[in-house]
Amino acid sequence: MNARDLTWQLPLRLTAGTYIVDSGLHKWNPDEETAKQLHGFAAGTYPFLGAVPPVTFSKALAAGETLLGAALLVPAVPARLAGLGLLGFGAGLLGLYAKTPGMRRPGTPFPTQDGVSLAKDSWLVAIGAALVLGDRR
Repeated sequence: MNARDLTWQLPLRLTAGTYIVDSGLHKWNPDEETAKQLHGFAAGTYPFLGAVPPVTFSKALAAGETLLGAALLVPAVPARLAGLGLLGFGAGLLGLYAKTPGMRRPGTPFPTQDGVSLAKDSWLVAIGAALVLGDRR
């Protein structure tokens, strides 16, 4: 990463990376109830996840988030690669927002009070896209 890349990538990578590492670490050792809640929420939108046991799903989610966050924080990881990971992760979260009943006001893309926490994850998609499309000089 050269100095020009560092100046525009660093704020994006630090912000998203620390947020995602923190989220992953908080999910690292879930109790049974937390694992069931996380799993139920995800499996409701992505039915194929129903076949994965809740604790296994939660641990995999925690590991994936922690790894993605670390990739964003390590400058040696190419921005486009880290950005693709972030773009995919953010798109999955926005899928939860779009497909989970009660997250959006009827007939609009705007969130209900319950949907705000997922709708705000659109910033992860934007940062991922910026890292993928970045400066091409």
